[in-house]
Amino acid sequence: MHWVKDASYVEGYKLRIHFENDEIKLVDLCGHLDGGIFEPLKDISYFKSLEVNRNIDTVVWPNEADFSSDFPYEIGGAASERMQPTAKSRDSSTRYAPKINRA
Repeated sequence: MHWVKDASYVEGYKLRIHFENDEIKLVDLCGHLDGGIFEPLKDISYFKSLEVNRNIDTVVWPNEADFSSDFPYEIGGAASERMQPTAKSRDSSTRYAPKINRA
């Protein structure tokens, strides 16, 4: 089982998620926001309000919507950028955003 260390919003319904094994994946949740608790996430401004919940080790939203951490791991593609701290998550742990290397 995998768990989320950090996550950040990228664009659209895409997140960059840093997992416990130090893999960083780009995850597009666009086709996975149907039904009940996921409907509010279709509003991009609401989707951007994600946090990493350290109690359950995954990404969550204010309405308590979440995905098992294995799900984004399985559907995500490799992201090449390293992560750098930028903000605080709900439990005061560090949240990360991409470090873009420009040559």
